[in-house]
Amino acid sequence: MLSRNSCRAAAVMAAALLFSTLTASFARAGMADAVKTKTLSNGLRVLVLENHKAPVATFSVFYRVGSRNEQFGRTGISHLLEHLMFRGTKKYGPEEFSNIIQENGGMDNAFTTSDYTNYFVNINKDHLDVPISLEADRMANFAPQGFESERAVVMEERRMSTEDKPEDALDEQTRAAAFVEHPYHWPVIGWMQDIRRLTLDDVYAYHGIYYSPQNAVIVTVGDFKADQVMKQIEEAFSTIKNGPKPPPMPIVEPEQRGERRIELLHAADLPAFEEGFHVPNFKAGSDAFALEVAGEVLADGKSSRLYRRLVMEKRMVVEINAGFDMTSFDPNLFMFAAQMRPGVKTEDALAEVDKEIAELRDHPVSADELQKAKNLEAAQFVFGQDSVFRQAMLLGIYEMLGDYRQVDAYLPGIDKVTAADVQRVTRQYLVSANRTTGVLVPTGVLPKGAMGGGPSGGQVHHTDLTADEAAR
Repeated sequence: MLSRNSCRAAAVMAAALLFSTLTASFARAGMADAVKTKTLSNGLRVLVLENHKAPVATFSVFYRVGSRNEQFGRTGISHLLEHLMFRGTKKYGPEEFSNIIQENGGMDNAFTTSDYTNYFVNINKDHLDVPISLEADRMANFAPQGFESERAVVMEERRMSTEDKPEDALDEQTRAAAFVEHPYHWPVIGWMQDIRRLTLDDVYAYHGIYYSPQNAVIVTVGDFKADQVMKQIEEAFSTIKNGPKPPPMPIVEPEQRGERRIELLHAADLPAFEEGFHVPNFKAGSDAFALEVAGEVLADGKSSRLYRRLVMEKRMVVEINAGFDMTSFDPNLFMFAAQMRPGVKTEDALAEVDKEIAELRDHPVSADELQKAKNLEAAQFVFGQDSVFRQAMLLGIYEMLGDYRQVDAYLPGIDKVTAADVQRVTRQYLVSANRTTGVLVPTGVLPKGAMGGGPSGGQVHHTDLTADEAAR
C-alpha cells in the first residue's frame, strides 16, 4: 500500500502528465500556424482557417467598437447600432438578412461587448458565399428601417435584462462605482435616458466612423479551401470605401486609493453581493496568467475553495463565481459574486471571502492544487477548440488585441505560473484599497415574471443565443 505522501506525489505527477499531454496536443494542432491572413487594400484584415472535422463553417465580422468607444450622453449607441444592422440595407429589407441565412440552413446572430461588436453566421460549408455577400452589403449599404420601433425594443431589453434583474442591476452599479473615468463605467446596453435621446442621425454618423473596412476583422473557420474563401472575401469586400479614421480611446482609469462600497435597494428574492478588484489584462503577461489560475483555485468548480466553504460546508450562498476577462481591451475587474441563502447575512459571507483571499495571499497554494487549476484551464481552452465558432472567436479577439498568434501563448503562459506567482498577484491586486463592493438589499420579493440573474459580464446579444447555437 502506498503512503499518503506517495499517493499525493503520484497524483501530482499524473496531473502534470495530463497538462503536458493537453499542451502538446494543442501545439501539434497548430491553430495559429494554420491560419492564412491577408490585409486588403482598404485595410480590412482577413483570417481564414481550414477545419475539416464537420461540413460546417463560421463566418464572423468583428468591428473594433463597443461601449468603451462611446461618450457620456451617447451610451448604448454601439448596441443600438448592432440591432439596426438587422433592419435593412439599400438592397435588403428588415430582417431579410436573417431570413436568407435561415433559408440556406444557417443561423446568424450578433453581440456587443465593452470592446467590440461581432456578427456571425454558422452555416453549411457549401453556402458560405451567402453570408460573405450579405455582410459585405450591410457594411457598405447600411440603411435601416423602423428606427423608433427598434429603439423601443432596446429600451424594453434594458428593462428586462437589467432593471428587472436584481443581480444584473447590482453588477451595473458596482462597475459604475469601480470605474470613475474609463468608459467601462457605463453598461454595454447604455443608460436608459441616453438610449431615449439617440437619433437615427447619431447612428448613421457612428456607423460611418466605426463600420468601415479599416476598423474590421473578418475571421472564417470551417470545412473549405482557404485560398478559395479568401478570394471570395476579397472580391466582396475590397471595393468598400473607408470612412474617417476612428478616434483613439486614450482614457486610463486612475489608480484606486481606497475601498468603495455601494448598496442597491431593489426587489429581490435574496440578498447578493459583488466585489470587484482592478486587475491588468492580457498585455500584462505573467500577472494575467497568474490571476487566471487564482480564479480557478478560488471559485471554478465544486472542488474550488470558495465553493467548498461557502456553498457546501457553511451553506451560506446559493452559488459563487470569481474571475476576470483577461482579453478585455483595457484593464478590467476581477469579480466575486454570490447570492445568499435565506437567513444568511451578507457581511458574514463577505468575511468568508476575505478569509479565503487572505489564505491565498499568506500561504502558497500546494503543488497538487496548483496543477489541478492548470489542468482545468488547459482542458477548457483545448476542448473549446472543437467548435469552429470558438476558434473564430479566439482568433478574432486576439487579432484585435494585437496579433492572432498570441492565442498560442495562452497555454505556455498558464504552464509557467508558479505558486509564488499566484501569491504575488493576490497580494498586489486582491486588496481592500483596490476593491469596490456592491451589496444587494432586497426591498421585497420579485414581481411575478421577473427574473434574477448573475452578472452578464458586459455582453448583450441581438437575440437570445443558446450555448448549443454558439458552439455549432
